[in-house]
Amino acid sequence: MAFCPRFVAPASPYPRLGQIRNAAVGAAPSEPPKEVDETKRNVLKLLAVAGIVGAAGGGLAAGALQYAQPPSIGLASFPTVQLLDLDGSPLTVTNVEKEYNVMTNEVLLFNYPLGNEPNFLINLAPATPGGIGATNVKNGIGHQNSIVAFSAICQHLGCPAPAINFFPPGTCPQTPGGKKFYIHCTCHGSTYDPTNGAANLTGPAVLPLPQVILQWDTSDDTIYAVSEVGPPVNGHLSTLTGDYGVGNSSQLSQQSPVRLCNFPS
Repeated sequence: MAFCPRFVAPASPYPRLGQIRNAAVGAAPSEPPKEVDETKRNVLKLLAVAGIVGAAGGGLAAGALQYAQPPSIGLASFPTVQLLDLDGSPLTVTNVEKEYNVMTNEVLLFNYPLGNEPNFLINLAPATPGGIGATNVKNGIGHQNSIVAFSAICQHLGCPAPAINFFPPGTCPQTPGGKKFYIHCTCHGSTYDPTNGAANLTGPAVLPLPQVILQWDTSDDTIYAVSEVGPPVNGHLSTLTGDYGVGNSSQLSQQSPVRLCNFPS
């Protein structure tokens, strides 16, 4: 007569929480059921998932950094760059001394050594012999050592020309540091002395303007920019990084200045 096999009921109808019993087919009846710690299993699963997510997240972070920090561009060293006049012809000392002096009203600019680094070209020589002006100035070139060049980006918060520009004698009643002419930034009032390497006359800027070193080729009277001294150009970790080089030449441009007599009290 057919009959149903008898199964011995477990001591407890439910396994303990957090554990499962081994129900593998073919396990020897004499072997006690193996218990697996479910909590440990879950922890291992979480660690595996975290590893996958972490790897993916690391890739995403690396990708984000790639776009947040673009490749550094710039130059390995300061180039020798010929300066060109407003009409594109080679700039000469003769032309500068004839056309520009301490009373020049327009702002004359050229880029060096990078395309986003504008600089002033200034001739500090007096308009008339014995008049107000300066000769034999620091790093000046020309027959009177009066032609100089400085960064046209303020060292305070980076205001560029023409907000920062050269103020000829008599532009404002103020004479910071006893100077009758100076470079002044109308954004926040910083003032620099072009006769002394653009040293600070009034704040809030605390660093001088970087000075471009000019070279006069007396064989043909031409002018070259060959290097730069002083702190980095504002907004650049290094004056040589942050944009592409200007090439073999850099042409003068002319702008109308913005002049306000807003000096710190």
